[in-house]
Amino acid sequence: RLTSVQLAERSEAWLHDGRDVALIIGGADGIDPALKQTADEAIRLSDMTLPHALARVLLLEQLYRAWSLRNNHPYHRA
Repeated sequence: RLTSVQLAERSEAWLHDGRDVALIIGGADGIDPALKQTADEAIRLSDMTLPHALARVLLLEQLYRAWSLRNNHPYHRA
């Protein structure tokens, strides 16, 4: 679990890390354990089960919010 501020900090670290970042939204049965083992970290959007379309929108909004925090844009109110 991350707050918006923590996601902004993580995304800043991703920018400076020099590696590719892949964000995967799990299926109805979650993410295959073998795939999970290859992940450097996991981020939870919610404790609730969400439809894929909604999860995509939530993730996109949180990435935009993280960008706005990093760039002092007024979108986010901390």
